[in-house]
Amino acid sequence: MMQQIRDSLNGPVIVGVLLLIIGIPFAFSGIEGYFQSNANPPIAKVGDSKITADQLNRAYEQRYRRLQQLLGENFRADQINSQRMRESVLQEMVQTSLLQQQAKSSGYRAGDAALRDYLTAVPAFQENGKFSTQRYKELLAQNSYTTDSFEAQQRDTLMVEQLRDVVLGSAVVTPDDAKLALRLSKQERNFQYLQFEPAKYLADVTVTPEQIAARYEERKASLQAPERIKLAFVELAQSKLAKAAAPSADILKTLYEAEKATRFSTPETRKASHILINFGADKEAARKKADDLYAQLKGGANFAELAKTASDDPGSKNKGGDLGIIKRGDGLLPPKFESALYGLSKAGDTSEPVETEFGFHIIKLTELSDARTQAFEEADVQKALTDLYINKELQLQIQEKSKQLEQLAFESDASLEPVAKELGLTIETTDWFTRAGGAGIAANPAVIEAAFSQAVLTDGVNSKPISVDADRLVVVRKAEYEAPRQRQLAEVEATLRDELRNEQARAKAVADAKAALEALKSGKTIEEVAASLNLTAQSPGPSTRSRSGLGLALLDAVFKLPRPAATTSSYGEANIEGGATAVIELKTVVDGSLKPGTEPAGELASIREARAGAEFNAYHEALKKLIKVELKELPAQEPVAP
Repeated sequence: MMQQIRDSLNGPVIVGVLLLIIGIPFAFSGIEGYFQSNANPPIAKVGDSKITADQLNRAYEQRYRRLQQLLGENFRADQINSQRMRESVLQEMVQTSLLQQQAKSSGYRAGDAALRDYLTAVPAFQENGKFSTQRYKELLAQNSYTTDSFEAQQRDTLMVEQLRDVVLGSAVVTPDDAKLALRLSKQERNFQYLQFEPAKYLADVTVTPEQIAARYEERKASLQAPERIKLAFVELAQSKLAKAAAPSADILKTLYEAEKATRFSTPETRKASHILINFGADKEAARKKADDLYAQLKGGANFAELAKTASDDPGSKNKGGDLGIIKRGDGLLPPKFESALYGLSKAGDTSEPVETEFGFHIIKLTELSDARTQAFEEADVQKALTDLYINKELQLQIQEKSKQLEQLAFESDASLEPVAKELGLTIETTDWFTRAGGAGIAANPAVIEAAFSQAVLTDGVNSKPISVDADRLVVVRKAEYEAPRQRQLAEVEATLRDELRNEQARAKAVADAKAALEALKSGKTIEEVAASLNLTAQSPGPSTRSRSGLGLALLDAVFKLPRPAATTSSYGEANIEGGATAVIELKTVVDGSLKPGTEPAGELASIREARAGAEFNAYHEALKKLIKVELKELPAQEPVAP
């Protein structure tokens, strides 16, 4: 138990968790939660936990938006396989649930010290490089979080990271493993190659109209222009609403009294050390030992030194029994332990032996932080109250206008004019887009789904309000629509001609490459073969697997060739980047090695990292057998014709 407490109090700050704290919880707050579907079936069951369709949809939209932000102008909705991405997101949610359940059942916990260290390192909660309590509380309030609910969520995340670190840290690699890896990873291969570029054969290629017509008939079914749509829409954005005027002092005082306990108060915390005596085979002997230790302490013995020599808690004894900061009611300690700790009156006090299910504890209160409540008059309190009032007023506005938007869109479902007029909104129009999405709001999965729904596409009515951002709702309706149609030969003739020319040029290049390979194998030198084809043999010189500038496909082929014999080379071919074909002559192979007297520290670290990843994947697969996982088949996303 105490080892678990020690682990909890020293949890890591993980970069990936920082992304989680900012990227996911905040993104799912605000008005996005205003409209909730009553039909929210579970699509996965992990142990006793369920993952609902709404949860998956929110996680999918978060991933989609993150991709848009990451790729910027290079983002293309038509390159997103939405079905595959939904399945990937669901698998990640299942994995997270598995790890959380296993971590809890294994006794991992994240204590106050670990949570404090983690939160103070989050840039979003800092001002001028330092953690700001006010900034922290303001951000949580703006996103409809209480400190308790938010911190409970982050404790779960830290708890999973503890489990992950234990699994990853179990990987063992020997120096011999590293030497073998070094021999392969640093191996150098000396080779030459000829490169056959299809583009150089295009001048010798002729494509006839009959060939184009035949190819059109072959591919006719795939040469469809996909259906596309334009939407008219109105947008209700919280950021565009007028902010309320600053409230009076009386209103702020009332708000302060309502929020004082949760927002402006810091509870009492205590830092403690302990000496644990396990029951062992003789409980009375353990009790006597605890009493003797307590007597020594009363006689002036040093608590930390006594803990190091006598405590049975391996997690804290080497630190003089230090358990870190203990918050009342956090569940890290047995009730009797907590009661005894909070029964001590001042720093330095030591309890008599306290019996719990783990043994006898002698507890020392090492540090006491009194509960504190910020005064109403403090400047940062006044600012926080004003911001809170304004934000609450905005939330009330958006809630009221959201209800109006929903009602008006339903009552006047044949037009957006009444909606726009009543709420003072502007009717806007998207560009054309397909089921793969488009620009602006047409990149949002929920908007795409609504656009091609029966209600909007077939019935021609307004959609329900759709959340497209943390503070934006839209109502859409069909503006223009084009059904799928067969592209005519004239529309695709140029594309098909280029396709046929490239295929024929590629075939000629491959044929010449195969002939060159046979010539090399028959005894001709690479220089002779190159001269006969008006090519130049390229000689990169000794190359490792990680050499840059040669292309992965070429290097992969080179390192798959068998070692050459003493007097002969090895030969092979490869399809390389850009559609070219390479014919390769491998001349020599020199294995990597260490300098005398050196150790393969870098290789050890690299192999350990790879092995740790493999072991964690195996651990995750084992969890699927230990904790039952039930997945329902996701509805197929309708494909877009090329």
